[in-house]
Parts: sequence; C-alpha cells; structure tokens
Amino acid sequence: MTTTDHYAVFGHPINHSKSPRIHQLFAEQTQQKITYDAQDVPADHFEQAIRSFFKQGGKGLNCTVPLKELAWQQADSLSQRAKFSKAVNTLVLQEDGSILGDNTDGLGLVADLTINHSIALLNSRILLLGAGGASRGIISPLMEKSPKQLVIVNRTVDKAITLSHEFSQLGDIYGCSYDDIKNDQFDLIINATSASLSGELPPLPDNILAQKGCCYDLAYGNKPTTFVNWGLAHNAEKSLDGLGMLVEQAAEAFYIWRKIRPETRQIIDLLNSERKNIK
Repeated sequence: MTTTDHYAVFGHPINHSKSPRIHQLFAEQTQQKITYDAQDVPADHFEQAIRSFFKQGGKGLNCTVPLKELAWQQADSLSQRAKFSKAVNTLVLQEDGSILGDNTDGLGLVADLTINHSIALLNSRILLLGAGGASRGIISPLMEKSPKQLVIVNRTVDKAITLSHEFSQLGDIYGCSYDDIKNDQFDLIINATSASLSGELPPLPDNILAQKGCCYDLAYGNKPTTFVNWGLAHNAEKSLDGLGMLVEQAAEAFYIWRKIRPETRQIIDLLNSERKNIK
C-alpha cells in the first residue's frame, strides 16, 4: 500500500496562500500521492511548529513571510544558495532524520522572467526595491544571468549598502537611497517590498524606467498590485506580479521533495484564468 506523504506551508498570515492549490495540481499532474496544507505559524511559535510537524511524519515544508530567515537558522544543513542568501523557503526531511534548508525563490523568479516572459537579463540594469529576506533570496540567481549592474535601494539606506557588500563578489552591485537614483534609468525594476499589498509605493522618480523597461512585483493578488499599476502607468513594456514566480519556485520545491519536475505553464495559465473570474 502506497503511503501518502504530508507537506505544508508555514506563514503568518497564510489564508491568502495559493500554495496548497498549486501543489495539489502538481501532484495530480505527476501522479504523486501527497497532502499539502497551509498553517498559520507566527514567528514566536516557529521552532516548536517545525519540530512538531516533522515529529508527526511530515516530509517537507515551505516557509513564507515572516519565517524565511528563521528557517535558515533552524535547518540542520543548507544548500549552497541558501547559505548565500541567509533565507530558506524550503525544508526537506533527509534520510538520516536531519532537515535540509534550501531557497527556490530566485530560481522561480528567473524562470518566470526569462522563460515565461522572455525578459532578457544579460547586460541589463536592474533596480531592486527592498533589502530584506525577499531580496536576499533572489540576488544570486539574478547575478548568474550577467546583468550589467544591480542597484539595491531601500528606505533604510544602511541595509541596502550592507546587502550590496555581502553580494559584491557576484558582480556590479550597488546599495543606495531613493534620492541617489533620481537621474538613473533601469531596464528592469523588481519590487521586493510588501508596500504595494497595502496600497503604498516606494518613492520612485517618474523617469526611472528605461524605454522598453519592465516591472516585476514579487507580491501577487487577484487584482493588479499597486506597483504593477505603477509600471503600466509609466509605459512599462511588461508589468507583472509574482504569481508566475510563485508557481516556478513551488515547482523547484516539489522537485527537491519528489525528484520529479512538474510542468508549470499550464498551472500558471489556470491560476491566471481563475483570478480573472474573481469579482
């Protein structure tokens, strides 16, 4: 008799998460026997919740806001990309009972940008908004695509500068304030802050987007985010939210857990069509 393996996503809040739906679709597509649910876990309950989950037979976890840096601390061992980013969104139970931490966010973002949307990163100038855990997880995979420069901007300037120094060996990475970019232009602007989910925007100059430049919000919702709307209003060639990244990073996590890679395009198309029908 085939056993059913249990997986989950931890976060706070978590009710909005599409991850259970995505992994259910992956399991159906690949004929894998799993269950996957979303569990609301505040940061101060995280360590206890992880121990309880794996003790009760859980096989793997996804971790989202505000738990990614805590998951990095709790893992027994780390993948190379997780070590580098100091943030973990995927935990997997190893055969010896230890917990491996990995980070699939950057791979998911790059796959969505380059494969699903044909956005070229080679020799591009990228502006990254925010210097928190979300930014940490995507810098290394972005730099592997050889952009000309990555500029990190943050309201607390010291955080942007510190983060740029940590990753400086990967290429031309610069941290600064919003005032410092008033006369710059970028081919791609990535919003790694949570500001647009509350209807707010970072203080971006109107002329910051290069001709045929693109915007990408790591956040997603059933309606366009505030940052996606900003991109459209400023003539972005493409202004996208993070739904495709969500599916692509989930596919990487699914592969880590199950050693089988789901096909993502049809899942992204399905989720896009479903949210268009939500009033």
